[in-house]
Amino acid sequence: MNIGEASRASGVSAKMIRYYESIGLIADAARTEAGYRTYQPGDVETLRFIRRARDLGFSVEEMTTLLALWRDKSRESAEVKRVALGHVADIERRIRELEGMARTLRHLAGHCHGDHRPDCPILDDLAEGIVSPAQPPAAKGFLRP
Repeated sequence: MNIGEASRASGVSAKMIRYYESIGLIADAARTEAGYRTYQPGDVETLRFIRRARDLGFSVEEMTTLLALWRDKSRESAEVKRVALGHVADIERRIRELEGMARTLRHLAGHCHGDHRPDCPILDDLAEGIVSPAQPPAAKGFLRP
């Protein structure tokens, strides 16, 4: 099958298939005499595996590891579990960071009047630490005006 058919069958765009090939995540596709890529059912299975791993947020490096483990029928499942739990820990860390950002923005939005006045604690917070040409930096220990 050609790259378009492999794309439709796997759910991975043709552009991403070419990218995965270029970085070595998947093997170089076989080529026709005219130079067109051709894919076998096993290639589509690999692309589906990659698609599912990407849907779960695994990095290219993690996918490389998981693909190697998937292909190695003598693997120990403990290694697969280690990769998965490492990824879970990363996801949970990112969730905590996102929750912190949401709390901060909720707090700032709660203190913004949202009216016709120009004062806005959201913009003040974003600009914190920026020195404008018209305003000298605040002296240590003193609050900005």
